[in-house]
Amino acid sequence: MSDDYKASKEAFVSGMTGSSIWHINAVSLAAMLSVALHSALRTRLPPNRPLHLTSEVLLLVAPLLASVTIFANAPGMLCLILLIPTTLLLLLPRRESGTYLPSSVTHSRASSREGTALKDGALGTIRIPPLPSLTTYRSHMLFLTFICILAVDFPVFPRSLAKCETFGVSMMDLGVGSFVFSQGIVSAIPLVKNPAHLTDPLLPKLTSVLRKCSPVLLLGLFRTISVKGTEYPEHVTEYGVHWNFFITLALIPILQVLLHPLMVHTFVLEAPRTGLVSANKEGIISLTGYLAVHLLGLSTGTLVLAPTPSYFRRRQQALAHPRATPSRPRTPSSDSDSDDDAPSLPLPDPTSTEAPRRENDKTATELCSYAVLWWVCLGLLKLFGIGGGVSRRLVNVQYVAWVAAYNTTFLLGYLVLDLFFFPSPMSKSVYSPTSKLKVHPDPDVLKATRHLRGQDPGAGSAPALLEAVNKNGLVLFLLANVATGLINLSLQTMYMSDTSAMVVLSLYCFGISAIAWSCRHRRLWRF
Repeated sequence: MSDDYKASKEAFVSGMTGSSIWHINAVSLAAMLSVALHSALRTRLPPNRPLHLTSEVLLLVAPLLASVTIFANAPGMLCLILLIPTTLLLLLPRRESGTYLPSSVTHSRASSREGTALKDGALGTIRIPPLPSLTTYRSHMLFLTFICILAVDFPVFPRSLAKCETFGVSMMDLGVGSFVFSQGIVSAIPLVKNPAHLTDPLLPKLTSVLRKCSPVLLLGLFRTISVKGTEYPEHVTEYGVHWNFFITLALIPILQVLLHPLMVHTFVLEAPRTGLVSANKEGIISLTGYLAVHLLGLSTGTLVLAPTPSYFRRRQQALAHPRATPSRPRTPSSDSDSDDDAPSLPLPDPTSTEAPRRENDKTATELCSYAVLWWVCLGLLKLFGIGGGVSRRLVNVQYVAWVAAYNTTFLLGYLVLDLFFFPSPMSKSVYSPTSKLKVHPDPDVLKATRHLRGQDPGAGSAPALLEAVNKNGLVLFLLANVATGLINLSLQTMYMSDTSAMVVLSLYCFGISAIAWSCRHRRLWRF
């Protein structure tokens, strides 16, 4: 690669000022509408007509590609194109999926805590019920990242969506924070399964995290060596001279355990690059902000992964008061049905293989309140000029609030789509129209219903392609980075026409989809 082309390429992706938050939201809305169209087809097509790889790519991946390229400056038009067929499909009758009989539920004043009471303060481990909307959210976020890391090198990708130099908002700025936020959500899994993990000894937890993160850290070091060795064009103010996103991704879980101290931002903007630390000042200083994003994602994970939003909170309270007097199991004659009073909660039966029943309507309500809170917080921060503007380079308070607001909103959107297209009393709180008391499905009927849903692969699950992407997300992210590097070393992407760029990007997207699809039944690497 010639020095002139390298310098031109670095200038091509540098000095950007970004777009607006509303434009980013409009571009992102296409992803949600593509899922709505896919869900409408799944609920209207006969059960013996499943969607295959090509149709999944056309419905779920092509809109993502179009939203950040040919329709990036007219996202409303793309949303309308996706919305019209979805609306027409909704006019058709739903596919029959069976009827829940009145005898399948039992009236009770006991809330979702009903079950085994606390015994000597002990807490058990639960199986986390599946949450298709979380799979859809994570997979779409990953695929949009795959697309953007290559598309940014082509003129067909608007410069307003490329990473900002210091302050501003853009799709790629948001992608980095969203990746960390979603990592935080899934890192809540061991805490939701057993909150006693919080009180486990620090050294074993740190050793476990180091073992899991070391391969990613090695990948980051390898990427630094390969970039320097091939003189690959790089944007120094993105992470620094030697730093990269893999190193950030590897160190955040470690910081979650150690809680890194806060650092100041003037060092990033003004300090000269005179040593190893100052040469990588963006990557080092931004760790604290990314840690905040990660922890907010973890907090969100304790809400959405648990059967009910208050489940983890109540188990934490029980963990904090292990010597509390055991409460008796609730009966239909109990007087209270509050979700927050009384110390009893549903502890798992060690012999049971069934996951607890979700109450996704409650989760959606609480997630909505957090989304509103974060948007209001961001508005107040911008109104009073706190933090100096949104900055991915600094990962300051406005950036953290923006990432939290965006991700909670779109996760809520996917959850609402799941509740709308795949309604079931088995995933919602149900109340008697006469007594106004909560009703609970009969356990035998619940098992039978899950069995019937299992016979219909499309019922209440995430799209198959997105399930596949979510299962091997980190491996696919690595492959996407390698493919991006090879394409940039082979082609002068900066000078390609829009037509040629769309051909290359379409083949690239289809290739990643095909790899994900072929590995959908096995996990290649656990992280």
